[in-house]
Amino acid sequence: MTLTTPAKAPAGEGPRRALGLRADVRNLSLLGVLAVLVLVGGLTRPAEFLATSNLQLVLTQASVIGVVTVGMTFVITSGGIDLSVGAIVALASVWATTLATQEFGFAGILFTAVAVGVGCGLVNGVLVAYGGMVPFIATLAMLASARGLALQITDGRTQIVTVPSVLDLGVPDAYVLGIPPLVLVFAAVTAAGWLLLNRTTFGRRTIAVGGNPEAARLAGIDVRRQRLFLYLLSGLCCGIAAFLLVVLAGSGQNTNGNLYELDAIAAAIIGGTLLSGGRGTIVGSVLGVLVFTTITNIFALNNLQSDVQQIAKGAIIVAAVLVQRRTARDG
Repeated sequence: MTLTTPAKAPAGEGPRRALGLRADVRNLSLLGVLAVLVLVGGLTRPAEFLATSNLQLVLTQASVIGVVTVGMTFVITSGGIDLSVGAIVALASVWATTLATQEFGFAGILFTAVAVGVGCGLVNGVLVAYGGMVPFIATLAMLASARGLALQITDGRTQIVTVPSVLDLGVPDAYVLGIPPLVLVFAAVTAAGWLLLNRTTFGRRTIAVGGNPEAARLAGIDVRRQRLFLYLLSGLCCGIAAFLLVVLAGSGQNTNGNLYELDAIAAAIIGGTLLSGGRGTIVGSVLGVLVFTTITNIFALNNLQSDVQQIAKGAIIVAAVLVQRRTARDG
């Protein structure tokens, strides 16, 4: 009688399986938090919160910051940070709504918003990847510059959109099976982001650069080029979000995107993206966006002040980082 020995698992299979299980538990936990928030909203303001129009509003508002968060997830996964996303959204939205731009109609507004976002991302990427600047400093400089330029373009005034084809995307008649077009765009960006991070060489390189840049370089990865592409991706997401915001608000103003960097970073962190890089999850980031957007909606319906809302968000961020540190230590 011959004895057969069980086949050994491939090298690295155990850690990957453990990370996958941990991610599933984290996502289930976020779903549980989201369910509790829905319950709280349903109990405190049942008629308003559970109304179809309000749920559509929550998803629509989540779409704008959600697209930004997808780009932010890639940047943080690579070990970087982007503090300029809110300012880029503001600059792209006001540049896309100038009278000169609106003369080119729908295509002109969309192209300008995306082009401005990508252009700002290119500047960030060049400064970080090839200029050797710390991401915090480079994107902080972009934040100040983009906000200042947005204020200069608008002169502090709101720029009203007069292109019907853009405004029509925000009316209920444009909804597809009750789903706003902005939510469909968010879903498409999320799906593309998930595939890019989890099923492509680009995603594996992003994780490798975030985990250990020197080891990634020795493995043949062009770390500088990868970082440049990541900030271009973040800028692209900001441009798309700016266009969605123009559709949602019907205008462009220099105050658009205020504190988007806080919301995007917070959503990515509580979703499970490691702040020090090397691990990222698009699904977790999207759930984080939904959690924060639902909290904001519940606070607004219950007439609670925005300062309390910001305190609650800050507490959630601190708790998420502490959980990450404990998980990393135990792992």
